[in-house]
Amino acid sequence: MTLDAKIPAGPLAEKWSKHKFNLKLVNPANKRKYDVVVVGTGLAGGAAAASLAELGYNVKAFCFQDSPRRAHSIAAQGGINAAKNYQNDGDSVYRLFYDTIKGGDYRSREGNVYRLAEVSVNIIDQCVAQGVPFAREYGGLLDNRSFGGAQVSRTFYARGQTGQQLLLGAYSALNRQIHLGKVKMYTRTEMLDVVMVDGHAKGIVTRNLITGAIETHTGHAVLLATGGYGNVFFLSTNAIGSNVTAAWRAHKRGAFFANPCYTQIHPTCIPVTGDHQSKLTLMSESLRNDGRVWAPKTVETANKLQKGELKANQVKEEDRDYFLERKYPSFGNLVPRDVASRNAKEMVDEHRGVGGSGIAVFLDFADAIHRLGRDAVSAKYGNLFDMYYQITNEDPYTQPMRIYPAVHYTMGGLWVDYNLMTNVPGLYALGECNFSDHGANRLGASALMQGLADGYFVIPYTLGDYLATIGPKPVDGKHPAFEQTKQDVMARINKLLSLKGTKTVVEYHRDLGHIMWEYCGMARTAEGLTKAKGLISALRADFWKNAIVVGENEEVNPALERAGRVADFLELGELMVDDALQRWESCGGHFRLESQTPEGEALRDDEHFAFVAAWEYQGDNQPEKLNKEMLEFEFVHLTQRSYK
Repeated sequence: MTLDAKIPAGPLAEKWSKHKFNLKLVNPANKRKYDVVVVGTGLAGGAAAASLAELGYNVKAFCFQDSPRRAHSIAAQGGINAAKNYQNDGDSVYRLFYDTIKGGDYRSREGNVYRLAEVSVNIIDQCVAQGVPFAREYGGLLDNRSFGGAQVSRTFYARGQTGQQLLLGAYSALNRQIHLGKVKMYTRTEMLDVVMVDGHAKGIVTRNLITGAIETHTGHAVLLATGGYGNVFFLSTNAIGSNVTAAWRAHKRGAFFANPCYTQIHPTCIPVTGDHQSKLTLMSESLRNDGRVWAPKTVETANKLQKGELKANQVKEEDRDYFLERKYPSFGNLVPRDVASRNAKEMVDEHRGVGGSGIAVFLDFADAIHRLGRDAVSAKYGNLFDMYYQITNEDPYTQPMRIYPAVHYTMGGLWVDYNLMTNVPGLYALGECNFSDHGANRLGASALMQGLADGYFVIPYTLGDYLATIGPKPVDGKHPAFEQTKQDVMARINKLLSLKGTKTVVEYHRDLGHIMWEYCGMARTAEGLTKAKGLISALRADFWKNAIVVGENEEVNPALERAGRVADFLELGELMVDDALQRWESCGGHFRLESQTPEGEALRDDEHFAFVAAWEYQGDNQPEKLNKEMLEFEFVHLTQRSYK
């Protein structure tokens, strides 16, 4: 199948403005005749629901949390990128575009990425108008700090709570529309399927998480803004509730799933301490502005640190290896996340890791405290330092933090065109649940940028083009497709509830996570991926025989919720392995040991793999079909990525 990304022709800087002019419009009097379903109320979904309602559309918004403000966007810490050049340090829209293309290892679309950089400057103004309390410098102007993959300061922040503050801004805009009656909000409601009528998405099927009621909801279009699938690894920095179900059920209704193997491993996380954990904790990338990453130079020193015979502060300067500064002098500790993560793994693989497990490196603030003073460091990072202390009982002001990479973000997701529509007419994907902007690796502080760009500044324009085409005729909720899809959902729920084995769903999830991390994590090989394929297939078969799901549907039933999500993760895990197997190159977060430079960096194969892998569902237990969208680079020269 030929995938049409619908990228406008013409100069890069003019594509979006020309495209907006050529889009069909819905006049204000007609907007109130259209119903739009928005699933997810994080930054992308909340911004989209508020913006579309403000324009006059009738919006039905859904989230499985008890409040829209509990969306996982709230957990983002370090900041949001925008090409404002407030620091006068050489930033521009084009530089942000270029850094993002390069950071994604040349595996994203030029048109989408330039638009993202272009609208980034509007996002900050919008959020300031909403009252988001961004940090300010001494003259009262908004402050900026640096993040990985850039040599300029373009990251706007609100201490270490940027995601929370941005979400509160979107939430206030959403609440305004709820109060005005333009948004009907459905909380504690999980989407379990998409309703297709004559090849178009016309609604969804949901389960009320309080009563268990299975309901259908109509809409002229369906917008998914349901986040990423990092919890396929079980342990990740994602909230435990984060899942792939909405996107995966859309995939099984025909939406292509693109680049599922592109997973981001964040280098700055609190290390794993044991099987008792249900999630991991992220320490903001902003810490790498002032913290210095190091490991002992010798295995002997590392062993003493691991055994507690030596404290980090007792290691002499000449016995420390500041490996990122040594290997990447131009970027130092602010190399992109995939590069920093692989280098931390390299230290551990060389048996130079620290901590009781030996699976960690240090992030040291001694120099910053000496240079700036403890109060200045506390003003910048105090809440993050306190969070680290509460979790580890170690004081980062007096001893280095222990950090190690962990699964954080997923660059893959539902395939969308320039308008953010999937290949299924009327079905859109926004934010992390689409694949479009980050290529094989996301630069820090760009997730918030993409979510708000999609919700505030892209979908309000592009959705109207589709709606104007189909017209405002009401969607018939009594069409047989709605009842049939509802019956399909009920049958799946009954199948899950019939499982009366001996192994809990959480155990299956943990087993899947171990397989994914071992064979499809930071480093991948053909042999390991082939083994993983067999292990996941066997685990999935065992799940449907020996899992136990307690309780009934007509009640609050977390076991049933988890079972459905884990069943979807098991299927997604196989597809991720298939995607990683067919991509014989290394790029960004996808690192094949068979494809690396002599220096151990990711080695791309542009001749054979400069494409988006868009997978097409072919039926249960059938291999998926690979469709390719070839990536064309008109404005950026493909080079081996270097941060030295």
